[in-house]
Amino acid sequence: MEMIGIDVGGTGIKAAVVETTTGELTTARVRVETPRPAVPKHMIKAARGLVADLPPELHAGIGFPAVILSGVVKTAANIDPSWIDVDADAAFTEALGRQLVVGNDADAAGLAEMRFGAGRGQAGTVLMLTLGTGIGSALFRDGVLLPNTELGHLQLRGKDAERRAAASIRVSKNLSWHAWSKRLAEYVDEIDRLLWPDLVIIGGGISKEADKFIHELPSRVTCVPAALQNQAGIVGAAMLAAEAAQLTAPHASAGAA
Repeated sequence: MEMIGIDVGGTGIKAAVVETTTGELTTARVRVETPRPAVPKHMIKAARGLVADLPPELHAGIGFPAVILSGVVKTAANIDPSWIDVDADAAFTEALGRQLVVGNDADAAGLAEMRFGAGRGQAGTVLMLTLGTGIGSALFRDGVLLPNTELGHLQLRGKDAERRAAASIRVSKNLSWHAWSKRLAEYVDEIDRLLWPDLVIIGGGISKEADKFIHELPSRVTCVPAALQNQAGIVGAAMLAAEAAQLTAPHASAGAA
């Protein structure tokens, strides 16, 4: 089942068509810079442009960097605060002119890794961390998602953890890989103390360079790079669309009967 996956990040918005039964991208990935300021009008316009040439019958899923409750944005750590309480489901659906569902971006990436990537077949407690502009988190117990966990906002040394250990911090503070990995290890240690996960999956674009830091993370919990790397968000967003389509299909059939 082909669906469009749209991954909205703090620095870029990416999209592709995904075969959701295999996790494979069936079109080239397209990307635009996240608008500044990241207000609804500009971000919706950017997303519309990314998918304008794709078949209108394809449903879309959007992984969005915020807590999403019933399609409504509830937080705005790395986007403009004007998003709070916006019905993103309705706004994107109207603007993109196709069936669409919005969910948390890290949750979407986690779904993809659990189905097709590093978490496949893993029981117990699995945590996916997406390291980018901020830190997103997706928590699973025996493969079931606990949505909107926002563990990037745990406090470390008086700051949100993402203000110390996000991938963007390594760049902005010109930290060596070793210095940054010590910050990340401290964060993972704190999560381990609270949740005792069986597996931590490190995702985001930085997962491509996991060999530079993954060996310095805590030894008690197994930490592995995301197998889908930075494509996990797109694949997971398409999976959100596929799940939404499956949920509505029986109702549509009942109505037709």
